[in-house]
Amino acid sequence: MNSILLSVDWALVLEKTLFIAFIISISLVIAMYTTYGERKIAAWIQDRHGPNRAGPFGLLQPLADGLKLFFKEEIIPNSSNKFLFILGPSLAMITAMLTGAVIPWGDKIEIFGRSISLQIADVNIGILYVFGVVSLGVYGIMIGAWASNNKFSLMGGLRAASQIISYELAMGIALIALLMTSGTLSLGEMVRQQQTGGWNFFIQPLGFLIFLICAFAECNRTPFDLAEAENELIGGYHAEYSSMKLGFYLFAEYINMFISSAVMASLYFGGYDIIPFYDESAWGLSVNTMAVLGALALFVKILLLIFVFMWVRWTIPRFRYDQLMNLGWKGLIPLALFNMLITAAFILFLRK
Repeated sequence: MNSILLSVDWALVLEKTLFIAFIISISLVIAMYTTYGERKIAAWIQDRHGPNRAGPFGLLQPLADGLKLFFKEEIIPNSSNKFLFILGPSLAMITAMLTGAVIPWGDKIEIFGRSISLQIADVNIGILYVFGVVSLGVYGIMIGAWASNNKFSLMGGLRAASQIISYELAMGIALIALLMTSGTLSLGEMVRQQQTGGWNFFIQPLGFLIFLICAFAECNRTPFDLAEAENELIGGYHAEYSSMKLGFYLFAEYINMFISSAVMASLYFGGYDIIPFYDESAWGLSVNTMAVLGALALFVKILLLIFVFMWVRWTIPRFRYDQLMNLGWKGLIPLALFNMLITAAFILFLRK
């Protein structure tokens, strides 16, 4: 037992623990202020002021909303399955956080003579891990909807399950074309390839567009928020939730949007690569400085993609449910298959 304890690299354990805590904290803060950003962008598009009372420019509004959720009365319906009623939002929150484990948030930094990777786990099947965790996220919605013992909640849960499963197919097929060009399932390796060979967006623009549309459906964002649809389902799958259980569902949606943007930035826009088709090492900066600049570049890309999520929400109205499923099965899946076949033919032609 002592030999096992001595063989453990405790410095590595401490590094990963601190980095995990940092990523979780950053995700929660960004999710919290994304709600503020969404309200401000909506106000800008609709020629309103938005939040402007709590603190300067309304910057304390997310804290006020969070405290309100904490102190609101917590209601659990008598006819609900109480264990599953609590498990639903907890599972949604956990799966939303787990996806960030394989995202390369920056290049390596050097501290106290150690080279520290800004990626929690660089597994060689990172994309499969992302899809596996995302697939589990639907169970948080389904369990909460079923446990509520409310027909509107159940309808929202069924809508969410069918929509997420449908759009995962198109997303996966679009990603196959990218895997064919990169030859790896590791997110870290994909980012390193883009540092020398250019961003994947210029190779797979159609694949990115399909992936982006599917990400809207995966995150239950307008115009694909049929799982909530207030005018039809009085709130959808979380209609019976209140206090921080409702907060968990809302936070999970915004964390999923943040993580989805990080995945798209890593897959198609070079991750922490700063300028496409350019070697930043020519600047002669230190390793730590380049790592910080790369991390900042990644977060700028993430924020721009989050802005696209919000821009679309306040521009395009909600689809009907039959339109949603038609787009997924009759539009995106054939288009993704076409993109995959064209990519395969192009790769085969180049090899000849």
